[in-house]
Amino acid sequence: MSASPTRITAALPAEYRARLMGTGREANFAQGVRLFEEGDHADRFWILRSGTVTLDIRVPGSPPVVIESLGPGELVGWAWLFEPYVWHLGAEAMTPVRTHEFDAATVRTIMDEDPALGSAVGHWVGQVLAHRLQATRIRLLDLYAPRGSGGSM
Repeated sequence: MSASPTRITAALPAEYRARLMGTGREANFAQGVRLFEEGDHADRFWILRSGTVTLDIRVPGSPPVVIESLGPGELVGWAWLFEPYVWHLGAEAMTPVRTHEFDAATVRTIMDEDPALGSAVGHWVGQVLAHRLQATRIRLLDLYAPRGSGGSM
């Protein structure tokens, strides 16, 4: 089984990974802690070291719907890269979680200062965004698509 292209180890060359990781700090979350809420300002992001974080979306009249579960090496949060820097999903620690936490403004600055690093990080975040969009689409179709439509065999 190959590494997921959305994991940092598969997405970024070692040199860029090292530069990015040098700007982070360790941050840990207990099970049940909300990392962020849909609609809040996106001023940071995380790369999971251990544990599981779920991404969810608000559905009127229901509890939040889990879209995807993330594990070690995966990026938690992409909205920090795109104005207006607002979370489009929510995130919750489903287990105790160890992360590297990054200040979004700092990372955007180093991306601007080194266009090759900026391109690599932007491409990685774009891959993550495309993957999350597809996961959201599949999950919502699973929940809300009409059942039993079409012919039977």
